[in-house]
Amino acid sequence: MLSVLYYIFLVLLCTFFMVLSAVALVVSWPFDKARRVVHELSRILVRTFFFIPPLWRQRVIGRELIDRRKSYVIVLNHNTVIDIPALYYLPLNFRWVSKREVFRVPFFGQFLVLHGDICINRGRAAEAMEQLVRDGKLWISRGASVAVFPEGTRSRDGEIHRFKAGAFTLAREAGVEILPVVLDGTATLIRKNGLFNWRNRITLRVLPPVPAAEVAATDPHAMMERVHDAMCEALKELRIKNKN
Repeated sequence: MLSVLYYIFLVLLCTFFMVLSAVALVVSWPFDKARRVVHELSRILVRTFFFIPPLWRQRVIGRELIDRRKSYVIVLNHNTVIDIPALYYLPLNFRWVSKREVFRVPFFGQFLVLHGDICINRGRAAEAMEQLVRDGKLWISRGASVAVFPEGTRSRDGEIHRFKAGAFTLAREAGVEILPVVLDGTATLIRKNGLFNWRNRITLRVLPPVPAAEVAATDPHAMMERVHDAMCEALKELRIKNKN
């Protein structure tokens, strides 16, 4: 019953913030091409969502590694839809890269449009890569970062699987650093029956950014493997610490 009530509350909360974000976008558009105002409203929405349940915990390890003045290509592991709001704990303005099917999901789709997130058709790989690079470079030129799930889909077993090259090609083309982020605990917030787990802890671990010079000098596929291995090791270490 409590989960049902919280879902109803979230629908009302999201509706309010969606209207507020639409108004903010119209008002701020002439002087805020990076949509920082809309992004900050989403951060408030996320913090409200996570704050109300008293036994939900969130922490960010490695926040000091982030330079707020820079734009990054953020790469993170993907387990569940909760990965999306969890990333808003990073002090960065970013745009998501998402498959077009998500744009049709109520609330999520509308928020993606308001944010200016990048919609790709995974069924057409060449076109998706071209759009990712083109739109990603546009947002980076405006001072925003771009967030990508390099696995391309959710992990079914919680492990980090093979990456796709899109995020690494974008970073090389745009001349920016790659910021790896590892998430743990997002898969346990909502149980398989759809009810909330009211005792949950989510951890975001920020890894050292890969310098733009190294990104430019390294083949995207080689960089992809390097970052993949680093994230797998970081996730393993994080889970050991969380058990203790």
